[in-house]
Amino acid sequence: MPVPPQEVRKAAARALELRRERARTTQRPGGTAVGVARARDLVNGRNLTLATIKRMRSFFARHDTEEEREARRTDPDSPAAIAWGLWGGTPGRRWAERVLREAGV
Repeated sequence: MPVPPQEVRKAAARALELRRERARTTQRPGGTAVGVARARDLVNGRNLTLATIKRMRSFFARHDTEEEREARRTDPDSPAAIAWGLWGGTPGRRWAERVLREAGV
């Protein structure tokens, strides 16, 4: 089972920290309970199943809209940026795609 690389772990850790900071000042810190759980898995370097990595790919596909890309560009601390980061951010997307491609999925 694949282990997330360091850059994916760092992106998830940063998103968790940003989410904690936003939670102090707003009721919408970004992300969901599932995203937080995924970030914790990534940060802790857990082996992820292919099924989990497929869910990562699905998350990235659903959230790669022009509106969310713009939100991430203009405000890296936005709920959209935090949610993206909880799943490993752009490094997580590249990693998930690579793992699934190598697995023939």
